Amino acid sequence: MLTKSERTKQFILETAAPLFNQRGIAGVHIDDVLDATKLTKGCLYGHFESKEDLSLQVIDLLLAKMSEQIGIAISKADTAKGKIFAFLDLYKNPLDTYIPGGCPIFNTAVESDDHYPLVKEKVAGVIRKGQELAVTILKQGIESGEFSPDLDAVIYAFKMVAAVEGGVVLCRAMNTAKPMHGLIKSLKSELDSYSV
Repeated sequence: MLTKSERTKQFILETAAPLFNQRGIAGVHIDDVLDATKLTKGCLYGHFESKEDLSLQVIDLLLAKMSEQIGIAISKADTAKGKIFAFLDLYKNPLDTYIPGGCPIFNTAVESDDHYPLVKEKVAGVIRKGQELAVTILKQGIESGEFSPDLDAVIYAFKMVAAVEGGVVLCRAMNTAKPMHGLIKSLKSELDSYSV
C-alpha cells in the first residue's frame, strides 16, 4: 500500500506523463504541471528537486509503461511468430496510441539526441533491450524450427523496430493510420516468408 506522499508523487507523474509525451521536455513548464495537477509549487517541489528531476522520473515512467505494454502484448502469444505479430499489432493505430502523443520511445529519443544526455542513455537502454528481446524471440523461432535459418534475426529485428517507429511518426504527421496497416502487413509477410 502506498503512503499518501507516494500516491501524490505517482499522481503527479501520471498526470505529467501525457504532457511530456505530447510536448517534450522543453515544451512542458512547471506551471503546466501545476495547472494539470491542481497542486501548489511547494507540493510539487516536495516530491521533486527540480524540473530536471521531474522530467527524468516522467521519462522513466513513460518508457516503463511502453515496455510493459510490449511485454503484455507478446506474452499472450505462444509462438515466436505470434509474439512478433503481437508486437506489430500494438502499433497498428498510430493515431490512437497507448499514451497520448505517440510512442514515448521515439518521442523521447528525438528530443534527447542533443540536449538531454541522461535521457538519451535511458532511451538507448530501452531500445537495446527491445532489440535484444526481438532477436531472442526470432532466434528461438529458428531453433525450434518455426523459421528458416536464412532469417537474419538481428537485421529483421532492427528493420521491424525502425520501420514501425518511423511509421508512427509519418502516420501521425499525415493524420492517417492507413500506411501503417500496409507496413505491418508487409513486415508480417516478410516474416511469413521464413516460416518452415
